[in-house]
Amino acid sequence: MKEQKSLQKHLLELLRGGQAHIDFESAVKDWPVPLRGKKLKGAAHSPWEVLEHMRLAQWDILEFTRNPKHVSPEFPAGYWPKKPAPPNSRAWNESVAAFRADLNAMIAIVEDDSSDFFAPLPHGDGQTVLREVLVLADHNAYHLGELLLLRRLLGVWK
Repeated sequence: MKEQKSLQKHLLELLRGGQAHIDFESAVKDWPVPLRGKKLKGAAHSPWEVLEHMRLAQWDILEFTRNPKHVSPEFPAGYWPKKPAPPNSRAWNESVAAFRADLNAMIAIVEDDSSDFFAPLPHGDGQTVLREVLVLADHNAYHLGELLLLRRLLGVWK
């Protein structure tokens, strides 16, 4: 049980961010509206594309973890917005809120003492809660770094 609690603690720290990585709140805080859809020369994606991709991928990983009937979007089109800019400020804010909610849902799975991190998910082909949490945290860390770089290049990082 002591090892389970230790693993749980480390996974929660990883999901919440900080430590060796930027956290989600710092990456999206006070992003200027005119720059949310700005695609810099040499950059693969705009801030909106990165944010929305993070939301979609995190949602997919969460739903796969908790819902045996979940069907993933088509890859890669289903994981990226169709346009580089959000249609309006509300879309940006809704994406941020949905990302937070889904992250908190995955955190709740990790916090649940009945979660078996090592048991294969019955609807998968060997995936475990531990694997899904690690994939989610790794994916988020990568794209949070991308958002930080875009903030720096756009001059909106302190």
